[in-house]
Amino acid sequence: MTEQIRRYPSLSHWGAYTAVVEGGRLIACEPFERDSAPSGILRSMPAMVHSPLRVDRPAVRKGWLRDRHLSDGVERGRDGYVEIGWDEALALVHSELQRVRAEHGSEAIFGGSYGWSSAGRLHHARTQTHRFLNAGGGCTNQAGNYSWGTAQFLLPHVIGSYTPVTGRVTDWNSVAGHTRLLIAFGGMPLRNTQITSGGAGDHPAGGQIARARAAGVEFVVISPTRGDVPPGSQARWIPIRPNTDTALMLAMMQALIADGIQDEAFLQTHCVGYAALRDYLMGEADGRPKTPEWAQAICDVPAATIRELARQARQTRSLLTCAWSLQRAHHGEQPYWACVALAAALGHVGLPGGGFAFGHASMNGVGNPRMELAGPAMGSGRNPTGSAIPVARFTDMLLLPGQAYEFNGRESVYPDIRMVYWAGGNPFHHQQDLNRLERAWRRPQTIVAHEIWWTPMARRSDIVLPATTTLERNDIGGSTRDRYVFAMHQALAPVGSSRNDFDIYRELAALGGYEQAFTEGRDEMAWVRHIYESMAQEWRDRGHAAPGFEAFWRRSYTEIPEPARPFVLFEEFRRDPQANPLRTPSGRIELYSEKIAGFGYADCPPHPAWLAPAEWLGASEAARWPLHLLTPQPAGKLHSQMDGGRASVELKIQGREALRISPADAASRGIGQHDVVKVYNARGACLAVALIDADLKPGVVALPTGAWFDPAGEELELHGNPNVLTMDAGTSRLTQGSSAQSALVEVARWHDAAPAVRALELPAIDRLDGGRA
Repeated sequence: MTEQIRRYPSLSHWGAYTAVVEGGRLIACEPFERDSAPSGILRSMPAMVHSPLRVDRPAVRKGWLRDRHLSDGVERGRDGYVEIGWDEALALVHSELQRVRAEHGSEAIFGGSYGWSSAGRLHHARTQTHRFLNAGGGCTNQAGNYSWGTAQFLLPHVIGSYTPVTGRVTDWNSVAGHTRLLIAFGGMPLRNTQITSGGAGDHPAGGQIARARAAGVEFVVISPTRGDVPPGSQARWIPIRPNTDTALMLAMMQALIADGIQDEAFLQTHCVGYAALRDYLMGEADGRPKTPEWAQAICDVPAATIRELARQARQTRSLLTCAWSLQRAHHGEQPYWACVALAAALGHVGLPGGGFAFGHASMNGVGNPRMELAGPAMGSGRNPTGSAIPVARFTDMLLLPGQAYEFNGRESVYPDIRMVYWAGGNPFHHQQDLNRLERAWRRPQTIVAHEIWWTPMARRSDIVLPATTTLERNDIGGSTRDRYVFAMHQALAPVGSSRNDFDIYRELAALGGYEQAFTEGRDEMAWVRHIYESMAQEWRDRGHAAPGFEAFWRRSYTEIPEPARPFVLFEEFRRDPQANPLRTPSGRIELYSEKIAGFGYADCPPHPAWLAPAEWLGASEAARWPLHLLTPQPAGKLHSQMDGGRASVELKIQGREALRISPADAASRGIGQHDVVKVYNARGACLAVALIDADLKPGVVALPTGAWFDPAGEELELHGNPNVLTMDAGTSRLTQGSSAQSALVEVARWHDAAPAVRALELPAIDRLDGGRA
């Protein structure tokens, strides 16, 4: 008899869907019926859920099993594994937690989790990891994120909040109704709009752009690649040297002042520090006016274009938006601060369809019309140690224990980490200069990982505990950038002996004597109900209907009504800055920050300024490394998730990531279409396959992130992971963000036989049944 096909509602970061199950296996994912542009990443899920790369049973690295915390960390990534039972594995983890806390203190445990593990809010690995570690005495945590961590710590000084960078910006209804010129610094690549942290019921960005264009909005995209121009926008493309947007923005503002057409009234009534910034722009301090001619030499955009664009933006209702990628560069604070300053000089801040925004097309949902109501959420509790480092300074922490560093006006010291506990995320994707991280990864005494697949992080851990996928548990998900909240029904039995993170931590908490503190007496479904009812009660308290839990669970989703009127960022502040001050020291937009001035950071002055990055095409190093490497988000996966899935593999060439290179740069190096190439600099090298792209500015190459790290020693990475090439340095002492987009490289044709990619193969495992994998 044929097994009955069953369907289960669920949610991923790349969209809501129905899981189609037959014979206990996932056979398809049907997109949510209301999704106007479903993500192709859904195609990767069936094979990945049942992948031979799944971690089947708890496994321990051989050297660690023999020598425990005295084992040689150099063997991580080289050693084989031995499978053991769950009771033995949990006892080993518990024993190590107890030992490290007793000998070195809780701050010697690093709670290394990143936030993309699951769209579900209960089985969210970062939340569960920190909740467990906090209940047991605490850990060293991470502050900020790789995505927009620079903006997170800069913007509160400038505009009093970082919420605009999370997606709460003037919405698309206001844009379509009032904007006449939208200037996108860094572009608006629609591939990024597949993804929303917490999932989405709809992917409306492409439709919103087309609607705005039909309403008469003119789009201008400023980017090194025409690929960042969104289809349907009919945008004018202005190619620019990477990392030089700040110079262009400052020159636009200088041109307004020189012509006497800046909005002087807004600058005086709604801003502080304009006089100091004006003196800088006009060259009063250094004798170098920041004119369009000055900027042309830096950013390679004609002075006439800069001057004309400034005048056009002043004469019509304009909205400036900056991609998240701009602040992921050395001195990444400056383009965001310069964007706010330029918008203030244009005078449209707080007006319908005007002002500034961040992140359009950096993630799905930015600018979506949505009432400001809570989404589903679960807390992680208080960290008793209070210890945290800026997330991108992870390698520094491991290599430099006891060393002082500065961050956002404070001086701290890196803790001495003896144990890393990681669940959710792949540091061998997110972190820069992976060869340096590989060396740092040897230092901790013990590394524990919860993992679904044998990822690069898993095969560099000492104890690996198999975790379930979203479809092997019940959950609830949703995002504050989306109008839907979804029930996530368990569709499959756990694969192998995998367990969900909540149950793993519950058992460990029981061994430690704090199970009640961790679970609060709730099991999985009790937590799902609690998360929903807490959210629903807040909706009701604010006058909005919310169904009861049983009705929600049966229907599988609920939605927030679209707001009655468009949202305009800083509308109330614009109307009356005295009655509606910003949360800055002055209550106004700070074009000059006295607080930042007090920090005395030479790498982040108290007003927006052009500071040359350590690596860019105008640097002396460009004589040796003449190509600027861009590392965009991949189109076929979320970061490194689903790298072995269908959508990702179809975009690889000969099993490697594709390096986009201009025809001129390819020809001068004797590189043909689909040639294997070596991309290299002083930090490392990787193999990729050339994809000649006439829409790329000469002098620039692009290699997407996400290939599973596959090194053949420090000399060569085989799979096309660009983070062996990127610079591991903080954006500045103010924010200590990621500088991934500031990297110079050279590219050469690979003449030898290309080594095989091994990243998607199993490590050596001694199985419980006596076999090997």
